[in-house]
Amino acid sequence: MSAATFELYEDRASQWRCRLVHDSGNIIADSSQGYSSKRAAKKGIESVKTNASDAPVEELLVRKLDDPDE
Repeated sequence: MSAATFELYEDRASQWRCRLVHDSGNIIADSSQGYSSKRAAKKGIESVKTNASDAPVEELLVRKLDDPDE
């Protein structure tokens, strides 16, 4: 059984969004875009479930822009 739940909601701009929330209440992930319909948002959730179940982790090297030594 999963320790997280996808939440589907309509934002203030009447766009549908989704987020993945751990049972502890912490937000694990959220949609980077709003969807024009609830159906499209649900398709986005299904896409994440299908495509990310065994996705690899890629570490990115990011330099701090405010660090003069970098």
